[in-house]
Amino acid sequence: SGRVFPTEMKAAPLLRAWLQRLRAAGVNVHTRHVWRGWSGDGALLLGAPGGAVVRRADAVVLALGGGSWARLGSNGAWQALLEQKGVGVAPLLPANGGFVADWSPYFAERFAGQPLKSIAMAPEGFEMRRGECMVTADGLEGGLIYAWSARLREALLGKACGQCGAGYEYSANLRDTALAEGAAVLNIDLQPGRDAAYVLAEVARPRGARSWSSHLGSRLGLHGVKVGLLRECLPRTAFEHPEILARAIKCLPVRLVGMRPLDEAISTAGGVQFDGLNEDLMLRALPGVFCAGEMLDWEAPTGGYLLTACLASGRVAGQGVLRWLGRYL
Repeated sequence: SGRVFPTEMKAAPLLRAWLQRLRAAGVNVHTRHVWRGWSGDGALLLGAPGGAVVRRADAVVLALGGGSWARLGSNGAWQALLEQKGVGVAPLLPANGGFVADWSPYFAERFAGQPLKSIAMAPEGFEMRRGECMVTADGLEGGLIYAWSARLREALLGKACGQCGAGYEYSANLRDTALAEGAAVLNIDLQPGRDAAYVLAEVARPRGARSWSSHLGSRLGLHGVKVGLLRECLPRTAFEHPEILARAIKCLPVRLVGMRPLDEAISTAGGVQFDGLNEDLMLRALPGVFCAGEMLDWEAPTGGYLLTACLASGRVAGQGVLRWLGRYL
């Protein structure tokens, strides 16, 4: 199948094996070097522990990452260097990161760190997707949120998402809210395994002297953070009307007002635009300079998907380098 099954589920041994293989192939690895751009005559300028270094190369592959791990060197500083050379670069934005909701102090203190399990969610106008996410002190994060991050980000920016497919349109309310307030609406189904009629029937049952929390817990299994989220997002009067409460349980609108900072994101969107690259990922504005990995303009995913795509683009760029150098042999 071509799949690889590591004997140890640790990254360090795999990294050491890669580095050993590269060194055996004659690759020189220079650590603690920072690329500073080009000199006036096209030489590469590098900062090193011993001072400035100037290097000339027949071909260069830039694989400088996105901008979400500044403490490890991926700070996106390369954007300005390429733009100065006429390379089109889409602004780097968070991908697979958390979103900010304007929680009340009580909700944030009481429920931060608690998971929302067995739910479904979608931005306004999209079909619900099941999964789970985590309540944070200032919003939501986790796998299910990451799955919708591109749509939510573009809604917050008040424009259509170019990677969301044909026919992607906002409802009038969502569009107006996004443009006027920089906010987006995320709908959450707290009972995805039950239909609306069943939920309404259970909510409408007499609760006697029991509190709403006790009633929802006994009839629908809603407890803790889920009931807290209902109280957070609904007016108090909603609990006086079973129809309104039941609809909210199946489609609770949560208002998102922002994204967590870029440096907290798992990966980034934006980067070197593809119309400035040829089929070998060589920059049209800078012949002999190739780009690969997360610095390209795409919605970078997480984990193994990100690694696979970066390695694949590196292979394309490497083969392009061979073809480029072959012109002079």
